[in-house]
Amino acid sequence: MMRRITDNRGKLLLVGGFVLAALNLRPALAGVSPLLPAIMRDLGLSPAGGGAITTVMVACLGLLAPAAPALATRIGLDRTLLAGLLVLAAGVALRSADGVPALYCGAALAGTAIAVMNVVMPGLVKQHFPGRIGLFTGLYVSVMVSGAAIASAAMVPLAGQVGWRAAAGSATLLALLAAALWWVALTRPAAQDLAATATAAGRDGRSRSGDPGRRPYAALLRAPATWPVMAFMGLQSLTFYVLLAWLPTVFQAAGLPADKAGYLLGLTNLVQIAAALAVPLHAGRARSQVPHVVVAVLLTIGGYLGVLLAPTTTPWLWMIILGLGQGASIALALLIITLRAPDPASVTALSAVAQSSGYVLAAIGPLAFGLLHELSGGWTVPLLAGLGACALQLASGVLAARPTAG
Repeated sequence: MMRRITDNRGKLLLVGGFVLAALNLRPALAGVSPLLPAIMRDLGLSPAGGGAITTVMVACLGLLAPAAPALATRIGLDRTLLAGLLVLAAGVALRSADGVPALYCGAALAGTAIAVMNVVMPGLVKQHFPGRIGLFTGLYVSVMVSGAAIASAAMVPLAGQVGWRAAAGSATLLALLAAALWWVALTRPAAQDLAATATAAGRDGRSRSGDPGRRPYAALLRAPATWPVMAFMGLQSLTFYVLLAWLPTVFQAAGLPADKAGYLLGLTNLVQIAAALAVPLHAGRARSQVPHVVVAVLLTIGGYLGVLLAPTTTPWLWMIILGLGQGASIALALLIITLRAPDPASVTALSAVAQSSGYVLAAIGPLAFGLLHELSGGWTVPLLAGLGACALQLASGVLAARPTAG
């Protein structure tokens, strides 16, 4: 009986550490944009310089994600996640220190940590929760989006009490807390037993099917069907991160108070949770995902148009529409990757190619948006450019979502 109680406590600690780690995947990103006006004023940054903070982090998500498998092979998935949380804490703390170099270096360090954690989270689901993959995948995605929503809504009120540096640096405490809980969980017998069982199963699977990490990437890139999937993944990321970085600033320029602008960004992130969970359940059973892609992108376009044409008229409605579209888009992008690849190893390869290229493309968005604002002196031209990106997202999504032959 005592052994069972101990095992149950260990499993609860493991789940708690996993969930708290997932909560750290977005606050360091989403918490910047509500504070951007204050950061720019304090450090004398131009709009392009302000947008570059998010650009640096998103670029790291794409460029450094391929480093995660090599690190996990060397030290294991569990320790890789622990290292990611510690590096994230260091990066956020450095980003909040004094000076522009620290700001950008800290952003790069935090982005690198998030890139690694993004990659290892699905592997940790497979390792520790092999019988409940759907449940824990949905759980960590929901918690991840919730972290973005909470950070977006909380940053401005917190900054009003303690200043933008302490507010932005508060994510350090969250990362350290997750690292501590994850470390404690890994010392429990339940976690060690699960990891040993999963490792043995993984060796057995590789002996039958070969190493899933070795895939013909050159052949994958030569396949015509790969490019629309990559484009859709990249463009939906771009249209998301543009508004993640700049939406509160756009609302403030239209006359809304800073705290309300932050709440509105939190609202659209919160709505994404429902869309991201519900849409794949229906789209995954359909032969073609084209209708789902069309509706998702049209909703995103509707949100952009609302912000462009009537930012202070029922802004909460535009945020709900935008959140439904963007939440459905990211879910569909990941679903299409899974459906279009014929086996798990191919899914992994296609996912690596699509997400790496997607985040690199997405990194251009906040910087370009800020440059367009700087050159045009307003937000109309940047938002029109965002609508153009949405149109390309729709075209690539329709091509990617068409069912393959057979």
